[in-house]
Amino acid sequence: MIPPPVRPPLPSDDPRWKLVNATMRRHGYAGHALIETLHSVQDAFGYLDEVSLRFVAASLDLPLSKVYGVATFYHVFTLKPPGRHACVVCMGTACYIKNSTALLDGLKARFGLGPGETSEDGALSVLNARCVGACGLAPAVVLDGEVLGKQTPETLLARLEGLIHAS
Repeated sequence: MIPPPVRPPLPSDDPRWKLVNATMRRHGYAGHALIETLHSVQDAFGYLDEVSLRFVAASLDLPLSKVYGVATFYHVFTLKPPGRHACVVCMGTACYIKNSTALLDGLKARFGLGPGETSEDGALSVLNARCVGACGLAPAVVLDGEVLGKQTPETLLARLEGLIHAS
């Protein structure tokens, strides 16, 4: 008789780890639950850090390289803490044609941030997306979950300045 595998202890007493563990338990700690487990970690903590990747790898009995590979392959996962405000610039065809690159250039000039970067003070994260599904509003941005259409660098930067200074 083969003894059951030994599961690693939770990384800390943080109750969010119990939610992550429940996801893995629901799937029998099977490797096919990797993506759902990573979603669970990111939903709970906001991002995937080294501790969480190691815990998931050990719990699902997967090589750390596979877990890291999946976490970095899919754009929905992030390995850095998110900023208090998230600005996602659409780079889909309609937005690109309507000069969404100027929005990214404006963000870079004003905040020194490019896609995938977060300000040192943690106030702002800049991301880009292949398409946010708002082609009729091109160029579109998703700012803290709200879709903003027909953006110019000036309108976007003014909106961001207001948000950052208000928080």
